[in-house]
Amino acid sequence: MKSTAVRAVALILAFAFAPPAFAKVLATVDGLEITDEDAKIAQEDLGPTLPQQMGEAERETYVLDYLIDLKLVAKKAAADNMGVGPEIVRKMNYYKDKVMMESLLGQVAKTGSTEANMRKVYDEAAKSQKSEPEVSARHILVPTENEAKDVLKRVRGGEDFTKVATEVSKDPGSPGGDLGWFTKDRMVPEFADAAFKLEKGQISEPVKSQFGWHIIKLEDKRTKEFPPFDAVKEQLSRYVAQKAQSDMILELRKGTKIVKTDAPSSVIPGLPAK
Repeated sequence: MKSTAVRAVALILAFAFAPPAFAKVLATVDGLEITDEDAKIAQEDLGPTLPQQMGEAERETYVLDYLIDLKLVAKKAAADNMGVGPEIVRKMNYYKDKVMMESLLGQVAKTGSTEANMRKVYDEAAKSQKSEPEVSARHILVPTENEAKDVLKRVRGGEDFTKVATEVSKDPGSPGGDLGWFTKDRMVPEFADAAFKLEKGQISEPVKSQFGWHIIKLEDKRTKEFPPFDAVKEQLSRYVAQKAQSDMILELRKGTKIVKTDAPSSVIPGLPAK
């Protein structure tokens, strides 16, 4: 009976791990085949650890050599009966579950990332997004009001605003004073109020904020519109895929009795228990 069971398990494993019918054999190790499908899986697994400077041919050779070594070492481990210990079994069960989970989640993501689902999410977001004004501006930040007045004389006297900003501004995060495009809520109130009152090309009087004194030049104005569908399609695809996966997991949890028998302690190390 025992030998029959062993043969049955061996037969199941043989079918489970048999190479695909059309897989290309890249090498054999004592008769064990390594196929291009095996190499594909290994390359996905090794991914970030592969040397980036390698060309495609070098990478293929590296992965194949890795698989040959893998077969040799695994064969030696099996000969040493390392495949029957409880730790190995636990790890094999864990990785089997992990691979199956990733496979199913991949299918769910692919099914969920439809044009219709992306359009639905996009339309709902677009409806809730209101158009609002935004401006593009530069500024020069200095510590005192007198310094701000000196800067104002220079830029209103014809000196290039970007040049003066590069020379004297104390804001290292804005090269040449450039702040890019921003809506009113992104700046401190004093700065925002002054910037949004300006017309294109105008330069403000000195403006005091918690950071110091600013001279502001308005570069342009526009109305911030919701981005077109094609511009955010990639982000939408990721979102609907992740949502489909999350929804499936939540649904599975609903129909399952889950008992955590070893709940985490509520006592914070170093503090007395209540």
